[in-house]
Amino acid sequence: MPRRQIAVIALVAVSAATLGALVAYRYGLKQSERRISGFGASPAGTGGCVDFRQASRHTGENGCVSGRVLRVFTSRSGNTFLDFCQDYRQCPFSTVIFGPDRPRFGNLGALEGHEIEIVGQIVTYGGRAEIVIHDPKQIRLAH
Repeated sequence: MPRRQIAVIALVAVSAATLGALVAYRYGLKQSERRISGFGASPAGTGGCVDFRQASRHTGENGCVSGRVLRVFTSRSGNTFLDFCQDYRQCPFSTVIFGPDRPRFGNLGALEGHEIEIVGQIVTYGGRAEIVIHDPKQIRLAH
């Protein structure tokens, strides 16, 4: 086989491998986005949402609260909390997903590190603002 043909075959093989890797990478990104975006995506960003530090000003309202999830924690009793502060005890806002509602949600751990928006009734519990999350549609990624 002439050198020229070998060079062309090698170039085609390298190009095909590169294209395959690119397709696999993009597919992996899409799968990751689907896992996270199963909670919904906000086309308008945080428009209409208040920062979690300001949520207590809106107690009694049906509203939207935004913040970065630092930790997802499930207690022994099966309740899951999305934490927005390093120390949840000092945080002015909390969320809870009660154990019976938890099966409706996918991988909540995928929300860690992401800015999210939570919609629902803002109530006061334990001296701080809180939204009880019953449905995955209450959680959406902020853009």
